[in-house]
Amino acid sequence: MDATRAAEPPRPGLRERKKAKTRALLQQTALRLFREQGYAETSIEEIAEAAEVSTTTVFRYFPTKADLVIYDDLDARLIEVVRAQPAELTVLQVVRNAVRTVFGGLTDHEVDAQRERGQLMWHEPEVRAAMLAELIRTLREVVQLVAERAGLPADDDRVIATAGAGIGVSLAAWFACEGDPSLARYSRLFDSAIACLESGLPL
Repeated sequence: MDATRAAEPPRPGLRERKKAKTRALLQQTALRLFREQGYAETSIEEIAEAAEVSTTTVFRYFPTKADLVIYDDLDARLIEVVRAQPAELTVLQVVRNAVRTVFGGLTDHEVDAQRERGQLMWHEPEVRAAMLAELIRTLREVVQLVAERAGLPADDDRVIATAGAGIGVSLAAWFACEGDPSLARYSRLFDSAIACLESGLPL
């Protein structure tokens, strides 16, 4: 067996691929309707009809309308890249590399979708609140990832501080974009802020 092929992650099964396809269809349909009609003016029933599924199916994949906007698989991609980084790198170096790799590897279609979602997160209070609430789950994941990387317990003060700093940088960079959802700008701000953390915040 080819060693390169053997090292590749297993391909998702048929059921997982079908679920991913349905989830993508629902989100793409919702974003199109939000763009054409407005977020507040679009109902779950209209999204379901346009996607030719039941409202129950929509809620099965997205419990709220805001979830149709804030969902993406970037966290999973970032975690995969983080775990593949060389052991000799620091946690902050790993984070910078992961963000560069994942964001730099997005297709034009994915970049456009991220921009559109970013505009909704910024301008729609309901979506922005849901996005900020989602940070709680993300923070827990980051704490576990930092602990795993550092070989320390998740409740170690250094793990909590590092994870909190990373989330804080991410949030501050997003707000600094001032409604401009350009991934290129966000990436530059995030990368620069992480560099400041690495140098000990020399203000």
